[in-house]
Amino acid sequence: MERAVLVAVERQTADLLDAEESLRELASLATTAGLEVAASAVQTLKKPNPRTLIGSGKIEEIRLLIESVHAQAVLFDDELTPVQQRNLEKMFCTKVVDRTQLILDIFAQRATSQEGKLQVELAQLQYLMPRLTRQWLHLSRQRGGGVGTRGPGETQLEVDRRRVRERIAMLRRRLKQVKRTRGLHRSKRASVPYPIVALVGYTNAGKSSLMNSLTEAGVLVENKLFATLDPTVRMLKLPDGLETLVVDTVGFIHKLPHSFVEAFESTLEEVSKASLLLHVVDGSHKLAAEQIEVVNGVLGDIGAGDRQRITVFNKSDKLGSEQHLPTVSGAVCRVSAKTGDGTEQLLRQIGTMLAAQQEKLRVVIPIGRADLMAALHRSGRVVQEALSEAQDSFDVVAYVPAAVAGRVRKELALSVPEVAVDPI
Repeated sequence: MERAVLVAVERQTADLLDAEESLRELASLATTAGLEVAASAVQTLKKPNPRTLIGSGKIEEIRLLIESVHAQAVLFDDELTPVQQRNLEKMFCTKVVDRTQLILDIFAQRATSQEGKLQVELAQLQYLMPRLTRQWLHLSRQRGGGVGTRGPGETQLEVDRRRVRERIAMLRRRLKQVKRTRGLHRSKRASVPYPIVALVGYTNAGKSSLMNSLTEAGVLVENKLFATLDPTVRMLKLPDGLETLVVDTVGFIHKLPHSFVEAFESTLEEVSKASLLLHVVDGSHKLAAEQIEVVNGVLGDIGAGDRQRITVFNKSDKLGSEQHLPTVSGAVCRVSAKTGDGTEQLLRQIGTMLAAQQEKLRVVIPIGRADLMAALHRSGRVVQEALSEAQDSFDVVAYVPAAVAGRVRKELALSVPEVAVDPI
């Protein structure tokens, strides 16, 4: 197991998490990646050094720390520029990894589906591209122009740049196909549409545990950051009989890499298209309010900031009697995915909020159109179903999604023009 020294910078500008807390999160990331945290250091800076990020005195202190603990890597809590990373590796004589690179490495370990692997590789190559010159520094031209200075070094660098660009273009094409396939699946679901409930939240807040508690999905649960990366979809039947699809998504984190949102666009699109979001929060965490703010920021970035949501304060079994939960707007529910406490109330809240999004529809359905009757029962709530005096049709009143209501009206208009369709 590689030993690592962690380095964080405390800035005077306001940040959601202070340096010490962000360093603790970096330590959790390091453990998840399979590293052993040997030591840590924090420096307070008014202005970061463009060449090395931190000052020369702190660099010497960390160099001695590396020697004393026999570390094989130095992890920085901030994203380093290519120049900073190269200079620090020369000064420390060891591998230097920034927070972005570490998160992408964890993603690479956790991705199991073909789509997840494509997304991770794209994010990694986008991170590598500006650093490629530094990777081949020993082959690049060091002197001025003239005879003897042109050679395979610069040619090799250009070949590698072109190969990376071609690979990025290929990955984007393949992910466009994935996005198109997801769109086709979504359009097929729209023919018999189920409301989609997406689980979102800070990493390690307990989304997968809640998913298992609600649907018995059998999703991997570990006390590690990003324990699950690939999304999982399961059917959930609510107490009022309404069926919905529940989607478990990758967790968000402070200082999330910019390349993440672009690379994982097709996965995160499920969140932006969801009927309802369950924002799962670790209610026992002392920085729950800051984590809520991080998640809200990411949701805004992916176009899901206006989605209707329920804030689910998880791990209620760990909450003390005097512990106060952060104040949030909208619906709130306290649960314990571990013990099951509060899940029945949560299911009722989900049903109530989904029902509020549905349209009231009154139609007369011929007795031979059992498929339409089944669609109304499956995707909504039928409140009236009366057989006509002639016993050849049903007078139905139901609350269903707008897409289902439109489909039923269209089917009735096409097949039986004389049947009354009276939407309310």
